[in-house]
Order: sequence, then structure tokens, then C-alpha cells
Amino acid sequence: MNEPTEKPKASKESLILLIAIISAIVLGFILGGFFPSVGIKLGIFGQMFLNILMLLVVPIVVLSMIVGISRIQNLSQLGTLGSKTLVFYVLTTAVAATLGIILVNIIQPGINQSIAINELPNQREFIATDISTALRELLVGNPEKEQQGLVGYNLFLAMEKMDILPLILFSIFFGAALSSLGRKAKKSIRVLSVMNDAILKLVHWVMYLAPIGILGLVADRIAHSGGFKAFIPELMSLGLYALTVLLGLALHGFLFLSLLLRFLGKRSITNYLKGMGPALLNAFSTASSTATLPLTLQAVHEENQISEKVSNFVLPLGATVNMDGTALYEAVAAIFIAQLYGIDLNWVQQIIVILTATLAAIGAAGIPEAGLVTMLIVLRAVNLPIEGIGLLLSIDWLLDRFRTSINVWGDSVGAAVVERWESIRPEES
Repeated sequence: MNEPTEKPKASKESLILLIAIISAIVLGFILGGFFPSVGIKLGIFGQMFLNILMLLVVPIVVLSMIVGISRIQNLSQLGTLGSKTLVFYVLTTAVAATLGIILVNIIQPGINQSIAINELPNQREFIATDISTALRELLVGNPEKEQQGLVGYNLFLAMEKMDILPLILFSIFFGAALSSLGRKAKKSIRVLSVMNDAILKLVHWVMYLAPIGILGLVADRIAHSGGFKAFIPELMSLGLYALTVLLGLALHGFLFLSLLLRFLGKRSITNYLKGMGPALLNAFSTASSTATLPLTLQAVHEENQISEKVSNFVLPLGATVNMDGTALYEAVAAIFIAQLYGIDLNWVQQIIVILTATLAAIGAAGIPEAGLVTMLIVLRAVNLPIEGIGLLLSIDWLLDRFRTSINVWGDSVGAAVVERWESIRPEES
């Protein structure tokens, strides 16, 4: 079988957009860091851009998955596609958590540190009692918060609350039902396919607003951290911890995942990364894999020529359950807090950290700083003091952007690998 067709280089339009987004990020750091009052005023453009992206998430998840599943002629393929996707996501997430554990034990950023531990403010209502409670919420939700799990009970409430899991499950079964109807459903599938194309066209138009929106998001976030005068001292005090997280993310994203892309997905790492550029920079700017999903779908299918059958299934699922960067971050943070408090975790407890970080990351929402909430599960699993998280809040917003970018990169690599496993060519879509 020949290798999938891919563009030799990003299109000129995408390259211009990529340069514009990078420039916006740099300018946003400068304005927010040196002129906080200006950065705060620019925040409205960032919020408008983020709102537009979030507005597109529900229709793009529902339509893309229904269309993708309905085009599968043999429904037995759905089981193999789903199982291979989940296996890839779980294994890469577990590898990320394990890598985090190895690095934090080697570097030991929390040893001999004289850092004042602050109480965790206004977070206790989010604490899950144990991993079983978290898994229960993942499956059936939390009625007290009107939050639905994988098996939801109100489709429209799920749309309102942005509960993506029940929407994914509904879309999978609805698409499968359409596929099973055969010729009777062809017109309906065609209508839904045209609507999906229209949503993707909207995403294409929204990309023209990306540089302005990203400028506002970055400038506003830096400004709200107090500008460089307030943020840099905080970063310096936690520099070794931040370095451990960033080193882990770099090794996992640009070494491990890239090698999987090259040898399992049979793709050029450079070309694939170019095609993903705008989506990855948007992930960095918004710190939300959910908000980035419309751009991820466009980049994977249009720029990197991944089959719609695969991308429309793998990517929405990945934006919800595949959180490699989050798992690595939670593993590093848990051991770092243990080191700060002088608590020596044995190898059994560290394996528990890996397992709970993997499961907690799978259950984490694709929204900014969701990892802070699920990290509480990891700490409680090995009886570590939750107050230690208060220390991390000052730089978590920055690390969150890096780990979100790795989450999105992991989703896109998963699409390439699963397509290769399924032996699906782009023209089959």
C-alpha cells in the first residue's frame, strides 16, 4: 500500500497565518508584560474570538461525528476504529505520566526548597473523594452540578453545558443508525454532510480573526498576572519545577509522539507539524483543546490530508479524553508536592500516581486549568496534602498552555496513526 498523500509544504495562506499568529503571541507577551493596562483592554478581542470558537464546538462535534460514522459501510469497522483509538490514547497518556514520574525523580525540583506553601483558595468544592467517584462522574455525571457524563439524559442540556461526552456518544449511535438504514438515509446523510462542510467553511473564515483574538488572549492573561514585574519573580521561585514540566512535555511531544507519527503513521514530522501550526498556536493561546477542536479538524483533514472517516471520529474523542500533557503535568506536580513536604513515596505509591494521573487526565474537561481540579484526585489517591496546589496557581496558567498544545498534538498524531492502522486512504472519505 502506498503512503498517504500529504502536501509537501503548508499552503501559502496557512504560512502567512502561522507567521501572523506567532507575531500576535510575541506582541501579546510584550504588551501584557510591559503595559498591563493596555493588555487588559485588548482582552475583549480575545474573549470575542474564544466565544466564536466555543460557539462552533457543539455543531462541529455533532455533525462531524455523525457524518463520519454514517459513511462507514460496515459497522464492524466502528468497533475496530473505536478500540484502536482508545488503545492509542490510553497508552500514550500512561507513557506521558510515566515520563513525568521519571523526570521529577531525577531532577527533584522540590528537594531543599524553602518555599511557603499557601492554602488552596476556593477550590475545595471541586474535590472528588476518590478515583471511583471521579469515574462515576465520568460515566453518569453529577446531577447536583447539572453535569452529564458519558451516558447523558438531556441532549440540549449537554449542548448548553458543553458536556461533550454525551454528545459524542449520541452522535456515534445516531451515525451508526443512519448507516444501517442504507439507501433510505442517503439524502439525510448528504444534507448533514453539506451542513458539516458549511461549519468547516465558517472555521476557515474565523481563522482570519485568529491573530487579533490571540493577541488579546495572551496580552490579557499576562496583564492579569501582574505583568512581568509580578510574574517573573514567581516563575524564578518555581523555575526548576516549571523546567521539569516543560522538559517532559518537550520529550513526550517532540520525541515520543513524533516518532510514533513517523514510524507508525508513516508521515513526515516536519510537514505534519507545519500543517498543525495554527491549531497548536491556538491551543497555546486559549489553553483549551475543546475551543481548538474546530481548527484541529481543519488542520488534520485539509492541511495534512487525513481521511474524514478517521479525523471526524478520532479528534472530537481526543479533545475530550486524550490529555497526555495533563497526565504528565499532574504526575510531576504530585511528586513535586511530596518532595516539598518531605514525603517519601515508595514505588507502589508512584505507580498509583501514574494510574490515577492517567485516569484523571482522561476525565479532565478540555477547558483552561481543568488539570488543577483533576489533580486533586491524584493527590488524594496517595494521601498528599492538597494545600500544596496553592503554590502552583501562580504559574499554572502558563504551563497549562504548553500542556494543552501537547494534548492537541497528541490528538492529531493519533489521527495519523489510527488512519494507518485502519488502512484508510484520504480519497476513501
